[in-house]
Amino acid sequence: MAVSQITPTLFLSGADAPLNAGLVLKKGITLIVNATLSHACPAYPGVECLRVPVSDLPSARLGDYFDWVAKRIHGNCGGGTLVHCAAGMSRSPALVMAYLMRYRGVTLRRAHHWVQESRPYIRLNAGFWEQLLQYEKRLYGRNTVRVAPEPPPRTPPGTPRLTRSQQQTGLLTLVPRSPLMSRAQVTSSANRSRRGSKTIKV
Repeated sequence: MAVSQITPTLFLSGADAPLNAGLVLKKGITLIVNATLSHACPAYPGVECLRVPVSDLPSARLGDYFDWVAKRIHGNCGGGTLVHCAAGMSRSPALVMAYLMRYRGVTLRRAHHWVQESRPYIRLNAGFWEQLLQYEKRLYGRNTVRVAPEPPPRTPPGTPRLTRSQQQTGLLTLVPRSPLMSRAQVTSSANRSRRGSKTIKV
C-alpha cells in the first residue's frame, strides 16, 4: 500500500490506498481522484471522490481531464488530495504532473523529476507522454523533454535478412529444405563439429 507524498497536501497511490479508511483519515484526505474505469470510489464522511474514467491505453484521452483535475486539486485548500489509478504508475502520475505544470509553474521535465523522486517506479505510457507534451506546449509555448522512440524488436538469431525490395513488397525468399540425413551421417557430422569447434559467448 505505497502512498507517495508529492507535496504536503498531495498524495499519489494505487487503488488499494483509498480503501484504507485509517490512512485517508491520517493523511487528512478530503478529495480523492479516482483515475480508473472500475475501481470503487469509497464513501467517507467529508471526502469527495472524483472519477476520471480513462483506461491505461496510449489512445485514451487522459489529457481531456488535465485542466479539470488540476483545478480541483488546486482548489482543495481545506485538506489533502489523493490521486490514484490501478497501480499508481501511469494515469495518476500523469494527472499529478499536469497539476504541477499548471499550478506550480514547473516544466514537464521538472514535474517528471518531482514525481519520480517520490515514486521512482512510475511508467507512463507513450500516449500520456504525448498528451503531456501537448499540454506543456500549450502552457509554456515549448517542450523541455523529448520522448525517445521504443527500440525495434530484436530479430531472432538465424532469421534471414530482408533486402530493401523484399521489405517494400513484403516477400521473403523461401529457404530450401535441408536434405534428410541418416542416423550414421548425423553422428559423424556431430563428431566432426565437436573436434573443430570453440565456445563463443553470446
